[in-house]
Amino acid sequence: MNDEATMTIREMCDAYDVTPRTLRFYEAKELLFPIRQGQKRLFTKRDRARLKLILRGKRFGFSLEEIRQLLDLYHVGDQQYTQLSRTYEIARNRLDDMVRQRDELNEAIDELNEQLQWGEKMLTSMAPETEAAE
Repeated sequence: MNDEATMTIREMCDAYDVTPRTLRFYEAKELLFPIRQGQKRLFTKRDRARLKLILRGKRFGFSLEEIRQLLDLYHVGDQQYTQLSRTYEIARNRLDDMVRQRDELNEAIDELNEQLQWGEKMLTSMAPETEAAE
């Protein structure tokens, strides 16, 4: 595929493992700006780059509004300093949230394991003689 070539919605779906509905949604949210030819949508190299950033941002848990703000900062005119510094700030906060969530999840897993061990001991001690002998 030529880097300058446009891609149809089907080609975008195949290349980025998204649905047509997803692409239309991102277009409606003004995150992507495909060229319209009647009912046909043609996605440019810029759209492909934006979609990659959108998908990466979603994977990291960024909201669509945060992603939109970051994409809009690309054209500020300071060699992307503002965009990069804002991206760094949002990513740092998101990482802090993810670490906190992981720690809470690890604590819940440990607690549940303890409860399961207690429950197993209780069941073993309460089992009728015939089951205990097996």
